Amino acid sequence: MATRLAAKSLRSIYQLKVTLKGMRPPIWRRILVASTTKLDDIHLILQIVMGWTNSHLHEFIQGQARYGEPDEDFPSDAQDETQYRLDQILKKEKEKLIYIYDFGDGWEHEVVLEKILPFETSAVLPICLKGCRACPPEDIGGIGGYMMFLDAISDPTHPEHQVMLEWIAEDIEGLFDPETFDLAEVNQLLQS
Repeated sequence: MATRLAAKSLRSIYQLKVTLKGMRPPIWRRILVASTTKLDDIHLILQIVMGWTNSHLHEFIQGQARYGEPDEDFPSDAQDETQYRLDQILKKEKEKLIYIYDFGDGWEHEVVLEKILPFETSAVLPICLKGCRACPPEDIGGIGGYMMFLDAISDPTHPEHQVMLEWIAEDIEGLFDPETFDLAEVNQLLQS
C-alpha cells in the first residue's frame, strides 16, 4: 500500500493559465499538462496553444533562474531546458514562470500554476480547456506593432489598411480575427 501511494504522488496534473502580458483585453489559455513534462516540451505546448509558429528563440525565467534551448550561435547563461521538468520549477499552486518568445518582439507570457490535480492515467494530456482571443501574428513588432496592425485592419480609411490585409492574408492564408480562438483546432494540434 505504501509503495502505491508513493508512486501516485510522483506525478500530478498541472492546470496552468498562460497570459500574454501587456495585452488589453487579455489573450490567455488554460491548459492541463503532466507535472513531469520537461520544459522543452512545455515550450512546444505553449507554441501550439498560443498560436505561435516556433520561428524564434525563447526562454523561461523564474526569479533569477533562466532556462532555454542550448545554442552554440547564441551562448547564454540559461540552463538547459531539456534537463528540467515543470514540477522542478513550479511546486506550489499560484507559483509563476515567465515564458519569453521572440526576443525581438519580446512576447512575455505569465504561466501560473492554478491547480495541482491528482494524476489520472486515462487523462488526455496535454489539453487546452479554454482560451480567449487570437494570438498576434509573428513578426508584427511586439505590442506596439500589434496595436497599430489592429488599428489598420479595422479602419478602411487607415493608410496601411490594404497593405496590412494583404500581408496578413499571405501570412495566415485567410482573414485575421483578433477575437477568435479555436479550441478544437488547438486540441487537435496538441494530440497530433
